[in-house]
Amino acid sequence: QVQLVESGGGSVQTGGSLRLSCTTSGYTYSRVCMGWFRQAPGKEREGVTTYSGSNTGGGLPLYADSAKGRFTISRDNTKNTLYLQMRNLKPEDSAVYFCAADPSAWGPGCRPSAVTDFDYVGQGTQVTVSS
Repeated sequence: QVQLVESGGGSVQTGGSLRLSCTTSGYTYSRVCMGWFRQAPGKEREGVTTYSGSNTGGGLPLYADSAKGRFTISRDNTKNTLYLQMRNLKPEDSAVYFCAADPSAWGPGCRPSAVTDFDYVGQGTQVTVSS
């Protein structure tokens, strides 16, 4: 059974930082494309970032324009954990952040615009940025 469990959300002021974690189980973590998307109230899901798995060579992070220069995705294959370091947060970053994984997403399928449709999704963690 595949499980993804996010943690690390919270409330910060504009310009602050947070690091989200996503602990996974139930599949060969290192081989799978993983990523983050977010959803704010009344808005559609927005892909934030992806990180390719070892099945395609691995190590390729991609970012949506809204995340470039401020967010960093990383993965620790020894701990089966995905991270999202967020810096210089803005009120418009406030949303529920979801970790997602998809064993069939590789190559062009492992990209931020596709992460909202990934097969496996965690329960989400709330991020609130106040001005």
